[in-house]
Amino acid sequence: MTVEKTDGVVVEDVYVPSARRLERERHRRARTRRATAVAALSTLATAAVLYLVVTNSPGWPRTRETFFSAEYARDALPEVIDGLWLNLRLLVVCGAAVLVIGMLLAVARTLRGPVFFPLRALAAAYTDFFRGLPLIICLLLVVFGVPALRLAGVTTDPVLLGGAALTLTYSAYVAEVFRAGIESVHPSQRAAARSLGLSNGQALRFVVLPQAVRRVVPPLLNDLVSLQKDTGLVSIAGAVDAVYAAQIIASKEFNYTPYVVAGLVFVALTIPMTRFTDWVTARMDRRRAQGGTT
Repeated sequence: MTVEKTDGVVVEDVYVPSARRLERERHRRARTRRATAVAALSTLATAAVLYLVVTNSPGWPRTRETFFSAEYARDALPEVIDGLWLNLRLLVVCGAAVLVIGMLLAVARTLRGPVFFPLRALAAAYTDFFRGLPLIICLLLVVFGVPALRLAGVTTDPVLLGGAALTLTYSAYVAEVFRAGIESVHPSQRAAARSLGLSNGQALRFVVLPQAVRRVVPPLLNDLVSLQKDTGLVSIAGAVDAVYAAQIIASKEFNYTPYVVAGLVFVALTIPMTRFTDWVTARMDRRRAQGGTT
């Protein structure tokens, strides 16, 4: 709406959409309603078919009693929630350590000059080794191998050793994510910083790293989601987390419902983090399309 003054008289020019525009908007709304209805019907039909197939299978009564018992679920839920507190602490502590170590490894691998070749080689060997080593094998080696050495002053706590194994493995993955972000920054950015009088370290700290970190936020969040799930593997060392609490109850009652409860608890934690990752990714894509991200 625009306002014009003519000889002291205020004239308001109100925008009136054309009939064609109104028709297009009605058509778009109708298509949206139709697509929503079709999606809802197809979802309900698929769910109904799956329900009938599962519930009419010959072994469903025994499976329901063994894996989906409401009685055992009520008994197991408090113990699983208590054990989940350990998983959350491992996620916070190991996540922070992984980010710091991963960043240091990535910076070491991108250092220039022949004098830094040994550091680059060590960082590359670390990332190659722990990215290739299965996480469960790393956990077994650290949790059972370190106490076998009987080193003075070295802990034998399975929680600490399990957290160390998680940190060793995930630092290698996160280091490659950070390195990809650093190498995605155009060399002209570093050259421009150097032309302004910044040293190599200052250019890396104030120019390259801020851009690199913004670009790799979505894959970093994905790695944290994976770390949150893999904290349950510390149960193989005897640490009483959510998984091990479910295992204790299942071994006493010979019913596997506690495992289902523990799995659903992890899913309930993972879904918000996954949706947050999707939101951050979409937001960064929109900003990049509009030229808002360097």
